[in-house]
Amino acid sequence: MSPAPRLFLVRHGQTDWSRTGRHTGRTDVPLTEEGRRTARLLGARLHGTPWNGLPDAEVRTSPLARAAATCELTGFGDRAKEWDTLMEWDYGAHEGLTPEQIRAVRPGWLVWRDGAPQGESVAQMTARADEVVEWVRGADRDALVFAHGHFLRALGARWLGHDLSFGAALRLDPVSLSVLGWAYGAPAIERWNDTGHLDGS
Repeated sequence: MSPAPRLFLVRHGQTDWSRTGRHTGRTDVPLTEEGRRTARLLGARLHGTPWNGLPDAEVRTSPLARAAATCELTGFGDRAKEWDTLMEWDYGAHEGLTPEQIRAVRPGWLVWRDGAPQGESVAQMTARADEVVEWVRGADRDALVFAHGHFLRALGARWLGHDLSFGAALRLDPVSLSVLGWAYGAPAIERWNDTGHLDGS
C-alpha cells in the first residue's frame, strides 16, 4: 500500500507590498531582490537531503508573478503547471491597504470572518481551498504548490477539517516551507512556517 499523499506548500518570496504589510490579492507585484535571493536558498534546500527535488511530486503554481517567479527560482519551473485556484484571496476594495488602514474605516474587521467587500467571501475561499485538498487526496503522489499567504493558511485549515477561520492562527512568512500530511491516518501538519533555509543567511 502506497503512503498517503502529502502536500508541500511554499509561500512566495518577499515583495515590496508583503514587506510593508499591504494586502496583495490579484495585483501582480514582483519579488524584491531579497525575495529572489531567499527563493534560491529554499530551492537549494528542497533539492538537497531529504527531499532531493521531490522527483515524484506534481508541481503547481499560482499564475501571479510573485509565486511563479518563486517556483522558477527554486528550480521547479520546468515541472510546474499554473493553476488559477492557487491565486491569493481577492481582497476587492481592500486591495493594497494595510490592516490598520482597513480597520480605521471598518473597526473590528477580520478577513477570516468577514471576507472582502467587492472581492471574495469566506465561502468562496473555502471552496477553492477544498478543491486543492480534494485534488491532492485523490492522487497517489505528493504535491508541491507555490502560492500566497492567506490562501495557504486557508488550505492548512481545510486540510485539517477546520473552518476557514482557523487560518488566522496559522502564521506564514514569505518563502516558508510547510508540509501537510498525516498522523495515524488523520490529516495533520508535519511542518509549518519552516524558514530554516534562511538561518545564517
